[in-house]
Amino acid sequence: MDRPFSQACLNNRDPILNILKRVLQGCNTVLEIGSGTGQHAVWFGRHLPHLEWCTSDRIENHEGIKKWLEEEQIHNVHAPIALDVVKNSWPQATFDAIFSANTAHIMAWPEVEVFVTKAACVLPSGGRFCLYGPFDFKGREMAPSNKAFDAELKSRGAHQGIRKFDAINDLARKNNLVFSENNDLPANNHLLIWRKN
Repeated sequence: MDRPFSQACLNNRDPILNILKRVLQGCNTVLEIGSGTGQHAVWFGRHLPHLEWCTSDRIENHEGIKKWLEEEQIHNVHAPIALDVVKNSWPQATFDAIFSANTAHIMAWPEVEVFVTKAACVLPSGGRFCLYGPFDFKGREMAPSNKAFDAELKSRGAHQGIRKFDAINDLARKNNLVFSENNDLPANNHLLIWRKN
């Protein structure tokens, strides 16, 4: 079966999984925002069998996600929900955790604002918000590879770019999400964790 493939997903899945195994202990349901190819979903679902992993993305990406789900046949990973963070209605259910990888730097900042605000709305008290990707930290020199990536993003569209951690954390705080931890991961990426009050 011809499935979409991301080398980045293959490269980062194990380092992310090692953190999620700890962070998602005690959780039952996860909503993944921007499931992309579907590779993360099937990998995490296989190795975190106690979780019901709900995929989501824009409708144009559903076919690829479904191909991964059909081939892997993992019982706890569910078909994608049509979800554009701004345009579509978010699920009415609550989830113990939200996971999203490499999305914040692709969205325009107003979309990031909606994303974080609505994510907080579907999390219960104690729920985890897990955001993976490159970030710009005050007082830290951005790695040359991230500087190049930021320039590449901005060349694709002025609305894109590596986000400042302080800006996302301020937004999270306004939505009752308390910063919990920063996990440094390979290739100058981070897995940031917030918990909802």
